[in-house]
Amino acid sequence: MDKASPDCPYPGCFFCVMKEGNPSKRRASILKFFRDLPSQDDDGQVLPISGLWNTAMAHPNDPEFIELGIFECMSALIWKGLKNRRWLSHDQNIYIPYYAAHIIGSYTMNMEEFAESAVHAGVIPPLVELLRGRLTWVEQRVAVRALGHLATYTSTFPSVASHGEILEVAIQLAMSSLEIVYSHFYQYVDRRLSYHCDLLTRGMGGVEMESRKAEEWASQLQCWSLQLINCFAFKPEFLPTICKPEFLVKLPGMWGGLVNENSPAGIGLLRTICHHKIGRGSVASCPGIIEALVNIACSSDDWQYMAIDCLLWLLQDPSTCHKVIDKAVPALVDLAEITTLGDHKKLGDTIVNVLQECLQSQGTGRSSVSNRTKELIEELLSSRQRLKWEKNIPKEDLHIKQAAALVVKLEGNSLFSSGNIAGAASKYSEALSLCPMRSKKERVVLYSNRAQCHLLLQQPLAAISDATRALCLHNPLNCHAKSLWRRAQAYDMLGLAKESLLDAILFINECSQSNDPDLSLRQNKVPDYAERLVKKQMRAAWLFREAAIKLGGVHCEGDAGDMYGQDTDDSEWETASESDIGNDGRDEMGDEDDDDSEWKNEDERKAKFKKPSMKGKKLTS
Repeated sequence: MDKASPDCPYPGCFFCVMKEGNPSKRRASILKFFRDLPSQDDDGQVLPISGLWNTAMAHPNDPEFIELGIFECMSALIWKGLKNRRWLSHDQNIYIPYYAAHIIGSYTMNMEEFAESAVHAGVIPPLVELLRGRLTWVEQRVAVRALGHLATYTSTFPSVASHGEILEVAIQLAMSSLEIVYSHFYQYVDRRLSYHCDLLTRGMGGVEMESRKAEEWASQLQCWSLQLINCFAFKPEFLPTICKPEFLVKLPGMWGGLVNENSPAGIGLLRTICHHKIGRGSVASCPGIIEALVNIACSSDDWQYMAIDCLLWLLQDPSTCHKVIDKAVPALVDLAEITTLGDHKKLGDTIVNVLQECLQSQGTGRSSVSNRTKELIEELLSSRQRLKWEKNIPKEDLHIKQAAALVVKLEGNSLFSSGNIAGAASKYSEALSLCPMRSKKERVVLYSNRAQCHLLLQQPLAAISDATRALCLHNPLNCHAKSLWRRAQAYDMLGLAKESLLDAILFINECSQSNDPDLSLRQNKVPDYAERLVKKQMRAAWLFREAAIKLGGVHCEGDAGDMYGQDTDDSEWETASESDIGNDGRDEMGDEDDDDSEWKNEDERKAKFKKPSMKGKKLTS
């Protein structure tokens, strides 16, 4: 290799090589550097490796280093770290296996030909050793990331799958990753390995930043494990291993948290599983999983459509329909007004068609439908017929019906103001029966008002149903502030922290853009009642909550006291939903205009933010 520059203390310095102006000499020197590095024991090796890490992150599609042997070099360095603990503990070599695995993952995340080169270079066996936990959870994270990328491609998946333990280890890691990171890093502040802290914060933060980043990395460790499992789930022969009840039942709860919103996590894997008949059979037979799918389907989660897909596929399968129909239909009926959700066009029509087929199949003896489920489907079909009928009647008649609905609605508002909540709910139901089906803005208000009545009557399921219908009717979808808040409170009453949290944060987002004086944020301040609910649910939905309950709270050096995440007295929250009603304008039925005039500049709002403001990192970081 060429000599280093006179000012460089390291012979054969990689950074000096990269400055070589002659392309032929540069390539030859890089080739020699990659070939010789694993056999060298010089100090300072972590510097060129960290430089390669930066290059791989910035230019993952550049083929130069691939052609010159970077995968062989990184594979050899991981093996060296696994087999030579003396070398690993010398200087800063402890960082090298992490960087090496991360470099492999970065160069294989986009290009299948790079992945093929990596497999040919022998990267899978050392990555498997890291995945098994031969070093620490930090190396497990980048190993599962790299293996997940290799498993994505048709040409390299068989090489990954040939290592039989990968799937089993990934499943165990998905289930235990949060507990591993909590117990090995988060819980005992004074026992945190210094190189973990440096990797997490790049030397730029203290204990609080370390903890925040650890939560993010723990979420990524779980989500990337699920991504790897998902690659196996596309192959039916692996489903018996994946579809164990103890694993399936945990999948809906693996949601990535607010720090990792870009991953479909557990619901994404469930959707893949439900593609296959054997998978649908396992899901339909797993206690509690259909209820969890219903909750996700009726939420403001970005992956809502995945839960809806699962429910529809389960209903379309004659072997699973009878197991899920009574639990799935009420939610799907509420969602039938959705027009477009993501890439799903005319989703509401699809829901109606599937439910109609379910009802017809009852006559053939292929499924068993309860009377209540049958009534719900028939009501939905009748409403669709009513919509078709309304298209053929004169506009004057529709205006009369709309005026009549308004009169009844105002009667409901009056009853509500006088404290007759049940009477008000009845009036809103009557108004809905009169209100034309295509008068969507008016129906949004009626459903939302009735949802508030159900809240006060301690009927959270009915409140969720009505609020969901209002949100599905609203344009844009899931953006009606008052319905979001009412559903957030209803989910709170049921103890569904994640669903309540997402709705509460979206409510705050909508308030920030509203011109309604009852909703708009005063001096950019989040309403106290919303802030309280968000704080409560962030604690309840905290990523490490189960681990903290099982293993105990966080300990600081010289102090056995608890930090964030330990159970606290939640008694102040027990009546939060009721105590806020009547003092902040959220329950005033008469203040909702029938034309929803609080929403201005609708076209500008459609493209705006629709998720919690605590943005997470992309999975490729």
